[in-house]
Amino acid sequence: MKKLVVASALSLTVLAAVKPASAQTNAMLQLQSGTLDKAKAAIDKDVSEGSKAASKAKTWLVRGQVYEAIALDQTGVYSKLDTNAAMTAYESYKKGLEVEPNGGKSGKELNEALAGQKLYSAFMNQGASRYQSKNYAGALKLMTMAGAIMPKDTMAALYAGIAAQQAQMNGEAKEQLERYAANGGKDPSVFYSLASLYRNDKEIDKALGAIDKGLTALPNNKDLAAERVNILLASNRMDEAVAGMKQLVEKEPNNVQNVVNLAILYDNAAAKMGDDIRKLSDEAKKGGTLTKKLAAEKDALEAFNSEILRLGGVIKKNPKAAEAKRQLADVQTRQKEAKARVAELEAQVKEEQSKGVDIAATEKKVADLKAKQTEQRDLAKQYYTKALAIDPNNYDANFNMGVFYYNEGAELNKSLGAMDMAEYNKRGKEIEGQVCGRFKQALPYFQKAKAVKANEEDLNNSIQQAENLLKQYEERKVVCVETK
Repeated sequence: MKKLVVASALSLTVLAAVKPASAQTNAMLQLQSGTLDKAKAAIDKDVSEGSKAASKAKTWLVRGQVYEAIALDQTGVYSKLDTNAAMTAYESYKKGLEVEPNGGKSGKELNEALAGQKLYSAFMNQGASRYQSKNYAGALKLMTMAGAIMPKDTMAALYAGIAAQQAQMNGEAKEQLERYAANGGKDPSVFYSLASLYRNDKEIDKALGAIDKGLTALPNNKDLAAERVNILLASNRMDEAVAGMKQLVEKEPNNVQNVVNLAILYDNAAAKMGDDIRKLSDEAKKGGTLTKKLAAEKDALEAFNSEILRLGGVIKKNPKAAEAKRQLADVQTRQKEAKARVAELEAQVKEEQSKGVDIAATEKKVADLKAKQTEQRDLAKQYYTKALAIDPNNYDANFNMGVFYYNEGAELNKSLGAMDMAEYNKRGKEIEGQVCGRFKQALPYFQKAKAVKANEEDLNNSIQQAENLLKQYEERKVVCVETK
């Protein structure tokens, strides 16, 4: 009997030793040992349809941990088990909070996991993998999830923004790069990229806002400050561009490139005003010419009317005056033609007036613009001179100063060509001297620029043209008059 009792006890001991572990426990053990394929198989079985374990928060916690580890795998052995493992981990943690109120005893771990570094890294890791395979939309989705886990993180926002740009999803790119900036990011290229996105979509104020955020984070960044000026220039906000460049010059008065750029801004402003002046002058000239023609035709018509009255009186006194009758017929024909011309010119004048062309007001605008243009040119010259004082060998300053004088000479030459003989006899020689003087002043700056860069085509053409013109004036014995 004792043998039977011993045998019975031994049998019970053996049974207890071979009792199988639960799938959840097995999964945890495999996870700890690093055999993630077996851990995945075990936990997937535990959450299969109809499994009692699927109603336990702990099961979903372990499942999240297993898939999180798969997503974080750096060996390449297990990461292929599920290329969407980070999302599966996230969904598992969320499910754990649902199957039991607030996750039951596992609630704290589940909530910590959902906001944890591991899950964040899992999304970033698989997002990077998507990016490397050029699945940019997929990378954006995963990295956006990483950013949601750690809302104050800059790296997820940065890489999500880059992925969105690659996917040409500009709206999402803007959103992510804005979040990068809001979270304290300080990479200047990000602010530049964000501004470019807005600029491409014609959202100029937002583009400037992006640059301003960059300058707030990096107040001494020269490239961002220069880009702000470029955006203003491209959007034709010249006054703001000049103000921005002046601030740069004030901060760094010996930065020759900024000084040259400011001079170029004034130069460009003067050139644009020149276009406006020509357009307005043409309008005023056209309107003035029509008015003068109309007045002349009315005077002629009045003369024909008077002549008809005179000839009518002659014929009344002598009905047989054949010559008077012939003259009357001729004058009446010319009167009819004059009336037609007056009617035509009146219609043209009326049309011009309907366009809102006020000749007197237009001429005043021209005068005002010319005064402002002179001011802008003077400032351009002032800053080119300042740039050359800082660096006498600066190519841009020398070339543009040469262009400055050359263009002045070209404009004077145009006015010379527009003169009639009477005006030329009065002022022509004086203007020729000034034209020659401007080309003579331009040449040394062009030659200095050539000493810096010998093979610039535009520069060499300018030198050749200036030399040819000066030779012509020399042959005509014109005395060149230089300006101060």
